[in-house]
Amino acid sequence: IMTHQVSRSPFLKPFYTRTPVGGVIPRTQRRHTLPASEFRNLTPQDAISVFEIEREAFVSVSGECPLTLDEVLNFLSQCPELSLGWFEEGQLVAFIIGSGWGKERLEQVRQTPQFTVATSIVTINKIHHIPETSAVHIHVLSVHRHARQQGKGSILLWRYLQYLRCVPGLRRALLVCEEFLVPFYHKAGFKEKGPSAITVPNLTFQEMEYHIGGAAYARRNSGC
Repeated sequence: IMTHQVSRSPFLKPFYTRTPVGGVIPRTQRRHTLPASEFRNLTPQDAISVFEIEREAFVSVSGECPLTLDEVLNFLSQCPELSLGWFEEGQLVAFIIGSGWGKERLEQVRQTPQFTVATSIVTINKIHHIPETSAVHIHVLSVHRHARQQGKGSILLWRYLQYLRCVPGLRRALLVCEEFLVPFYHKAGFKEKGPSAITVPNLTFQEMEYHIGGAAYARRNSGC
């Protein structure tokens, strides 16, 4: 069921490391309280860090955030298994937030949709996460300003899509983007579904779809 944490993904590390019986740690075992780099599902405790990165990335460009803090908290409470964060030495550097979607195409729900030119991902689903569906709506992908221009966005997206293969029942990932970002998503395996029903003054969007199937790859053959 999608509402349960996926614990066997080859791309996610456990939230804790078991301590040997008796609480004694062998002298030869090195202790790492802050991994150099890890990918994991986000939790409501990460919401402030998420929103700070999002606000810096989007408000300066469009004046709006794709997700309000309340919406971030809502999604990270209802469907944390559809999020993924990249942490370096314990600090969040990039993230993706998704939620369950129950229709064939994405629709505009907000009366005044919020959007950003920075990533061209539009927030259109203000209603709650729809559980136990076969599609995930990717709301936002954002990278911390100090980690941009390093390929982290494409790496995180690749890991997220491979991780979704481990979430029972998922078959599709959907998002909308501006035309100039279509090649970026093509490289990740998305296909165009045509012009989006989303309407924003002076902007047009393409709806993109990724078909999820098969087992996740054991590694990314890219040297990253």
